[in-house]
Amino acid sequence: MMTMQDPNQPTVFTPDADSGRQLRDAFGKFATGITVITAPSADGPISIVANSFSSVSLDPALVLWSVDRSARRFPYFEAADHYAIHVLAAEQQDLCTQVARNAHALNDTAHQLNADGVPLIDHCLARFECRRVAAHDAGDHVIIVGQVQRTQMRAGAPLTFFGGGFGSIKQD
Repeated sequence: MMTMQDPNQPTVFTPDADSGRQLRDAFGKFATGITVITAPSADGPISIVANSFSSVSLDPALVLWSVDRSARRFPYFEAADHYAIHVLAAEQQDLCTQVARNAHALNDTAHQLNADGVPLIDHCLARFECRRVAAHDAGDHVIIVGQVQRTQMRAGAPLTFFGGGFGSIKQD
């Protein structure tokens, strides 16, 4: 007979090769915003969804995000000297889903190019146009640090991710 675990009791485990799903679920307990990172490439505009975005410094203006080395899109972003980070608004869930499924989703999405050839998406809550200044090995990911060269922002509700699902935060 199988016993049900009390959902109010914590699950305790040591992260290892056999507990990958549990570790992903534990990481998923941290609610995050969602970004789409874009970069130019020889194959056209490239994009990837990331929730690993964070501010680093105000002076100079630095941000970071991380990309999985095993991702098919990794070589594009490893090679990109310039990229843009788009903080998605609640109404951009469809765009998020399209980019998650297709690295070349911008071929079917309205965008413009900045002076560095970086694809820019409109209607985001914030956008950071960056020049890569560092890349750091971090396990199965690479942490990419960029200096913000231009930014824009607008009012609105963010698209969020928690426990494997989309959500939003309503502001009063």
